[in-house]
Amino acid sequence: MVSGQILLEKGLLDERQFRLAREAQAADGRLDRAAVELGFVSEEDALAAVGEALGLEVVDLAHARMDLALLKDFPLKLIHQHQIFPLRCEDGSLIVATGDPFDLHALDAAGAATGRSVLPVLVSPSELAKLIKTHLGVGAETVDGLLAQREERGVEVLEELEWDRSEASEMAQEASVVRLVNEILSEAVEARASDIHLEAQAAGIKIRYRIDGVLQLQPMPPEINRFQAAIISRLKIMAKLNIAEKRVPQDGRIKLKVSGREIDIRVSIIPMLHGEGIVMRVLDKDRMEFSLRGIGMDQDIYEQFSQLIKLPHGIILVTGPTGSGKTTSLYSALNEIKNEEIKIVTTEDPVEYQLEGINQIQVHTKVGLTFAASLRSILRHDPDVVLVGEIRDLETAENAIQASLTGHLVFSTLHTNDAAGAFMRLVEMGVEPFLVSSTVAGVMAQRLVRTLCPECREAYVPKAAEVPNDFPLQEILNRGDQLYRPVGCRRCRGKGYTGRVGLYELLVANDELRQLTGERIASHKIKQAAMKAGMRTLRQDGWRKVARGQTTIDEVMRVTGAD
Repeated sequence: MVSGQILLEKGLLDERQFRLAREAQAADGRLDRAAVELGFVSEEDALAAVGEALGLEVVDLAHARMDLALLKDFPLKLIHQHQIFPLRCEDGSLIVATGDPFDLHALDAAGAATGRSVLPVLVSPSELAKLIKTHLGVGAETVDGLLAQREERGVEVLEELEWDRSEASEMAQEASVVRLVNEILSEAVEARASDIHLEAQAAGIKIRYRIDGVLQLQPMPPEINRFQAAIISRLKIMAKLNIAEKRVPQDGRIKLKVSGREIDIRVSIIPMLHGEGIVMRVLDKDRMEFSLRGIGMDQDIYEQFSQLIKLPHGIILVTGPTGSGKTTSLYSALNEIKNEEIKIVTTEDPVEYQLEGINQIQVHTKVGLTFAASLRSILRHDPDVVLVGEIRDLETAENAIQASLTGHLVFSTLHTNDAAGAFMRLVEMGVEPFLVSSTVAGVMAQRLVRTLCPECREAYVPKAAEVPNDFPLQEILNRGDQLYRPVGCRRCRGKGYTGRVGLYELLVANDELRQLTGERIASHKIKQAAMKAGMRTLRQDGWRKVARGQTTIDEVMRVTGAD
């Protein structure tokens, strides 16, 4: 109540807001935090007001001076229980960061444990939590058996779990292990990770999150290695896998609700040299929006692609490596054209997201339901549009071509480096060149690049020697466009990038390209002809996004080769 009274006296809350914040306030919570959560006041203003009233300095942890050597002698129990952190020693006093200046017991305990006078400084509680994770590791408080004394982030398993009475199963159900696994999963969701890698190494377990397409090592306390077997068993139970089987690969799925959001997690477990390795694909339904407008297509490519996906028949291919956003582009295309007058059926391996108004089939290779087999059955269901998850073999390719020849529009993916390579890839599979040239209406190659953090990006002018030969530096400078480079701040976790955008190379088949395909002409000749007809390459689309300040030269070079 004291903190709320401070905000009221400072004029940051009116009587109505004060009353509402008091009603929303948890039994053991603070009124100023309730006011921040309700949006009545910003966290910065609330901290400044409380700090001024109590005579405490408010510190930005991103720029604070720290002596991490203090952690060796500072009781970690206090850090986890009371959310405080030793920053440095100054004039004989220990400077301690706290998000709760009213927790005098924590400061007294810190003074008693270190034998120094303690000088508190006020910091953002959320930034303090990130600092603790950075230096002590995700789940460190669970390893110490301390999470029970703090409010746990809500992770709810949406399916009933089953386990036997074996020792491994019992160990996996211990409260500390459950909390530790929940912490690993919820931290990944909060960090916008697309994949979680738990890798068994000789020195113990290593955890990495793939964020914006790049793997980032997560700091972990060394004690976590004691829990390695229990963590793996817990994840197997959650994914409904055989916890006793450790010799063969296993695949499963976990359905969770994290902080009120439904999350699907695909689990793949493979035996490695030093134990089982686990990779989990995080599918956050609430964050996904399948819209061609929202995936970074420029207006000219959007207009061309929109015309392609509205054709009455033909094959439209999307190419690129794993993780380049092919599925998102295809789902966005289907969402663009779906209506009550057309029937859309997909066959996928696996079905990543469930789409309203679209009939989706999950491939089961073990029982003979392959892409090719399901595609044959789909055609008996009178579809207008068919999506085949991937053309992997000649049988699937021939069935897709047959479907397009009989009046269906077929979408699919293919693994090639560029759009022009798709034609010869199908020919190499064994499809007759004249069938490829007469059915493939267009090919879109794509890549994903990280976008610069708008909060900390820095304008600069590179020297000619610092950029690749094909980068149009002079042309960009003459136009007055501004180039930027990454810096790193709190918002982007110090990486300089936040989020991703697509690079697109759209090849629309014309008479010349069909003739070249029919004559089995090499892919680079097809690419040259497409560029002459107006196709912009992945690299060129990347340079356009660099000139707009969306991404960097290094990012484009990371995912594309020179033309």
